[in-house]
Amino acid sequence: QVQLVESGGGLVQSGGSLRLSCAASGFNFRLYKMAWYRQAPGKQRELVASISDTGYLDYADSVQGRFTISRDSAKNTVSLQMNSLKPEDTAVYYCVALSRTENYWGPGTQVTVSS
Repeated sequence: QVQLVESGGGLVQSGGSLRLSCAASGFNFRLYKMAWYRQAPGKQRELVASISDTGYLDYADSVQGRFTISRDSAKNTVSLQMNSLKPEDTAVYYCVALSRTENYWGPGTQVTVSS
């Protein structure tokens, strides 16, 4: 049974930091690209950051230089360090496992940045 369980969301003031973590199980973690998506109220879901099975990194322009994605294939975890948070970063953040044949989504964790 595939499981992606996010943790680390919460309420933080503008300029603050949060670290999201995602524990994965039930699939071959090493073979999947891992990503964080987010969806703000009234907006479309968007890619925040991804890390391939070989470690290639990709970031949305809006978070470049502020967020850092990392993975630990020994522990089957992926993390998102978020610094210099802004109110516009407020959203539900989803951990996603991506392959050519299937994608898996976590239930999401709320991040709220107050001004």
